Amino acid sequence: MLNKWCGIGNLGADVVIRTFQNGNKVANIRIACTEKWKTKSGEKQERTEWVSVAIFQEGLVRVAEQYLKKGSSVYIEGKLQTRKWQDQSGNDRYSTEISVQGFDGKLVMLGGQSGSKPDGQQQGQPGPDQLSDDSGFDTDGIPF
Repeated sequence: MLNKWCGIGNLGADVVIRTFQNGNKVANIRIACTEKWKTKSGEKQERTEWVSVAIFQEGLVRVAEQYLKKGSSVYIEGKLQTRKWQDQSGNDRYSTEISVQGFDGKLVMLGGQSGSKPDGQQQGQPGPDQLSDDSGFDTDGIPF
């Protein structure tokens, strides 16, 4: 059985950090994943899905808190998870979100945001938050 979600989008608002009673934190973000295409007649079409993401990994929560803001582009890998909760009237409610936790959860900051980079890097320099085609694998023998 596989429960995996991955997507690229832009934050629609600043990160919201919540602290649990045990001191652990969660970073909540909403990202807009936009799909664009042209119809057969050449008309441009666009559809945006808003995705709620809860980040539980301690290191990724710190990264989100320090570096992400409204408009930031991110790549997310996580699991689809539905939570049950009660509203102020005591009615059961359900929320479905992407949960980023465990060894298979990922948050990758994508380029395009102005401002400072981690570790004092200047704008335009590749950093740990940018995707790279340098995977460390020798691709010369691969026939594609």
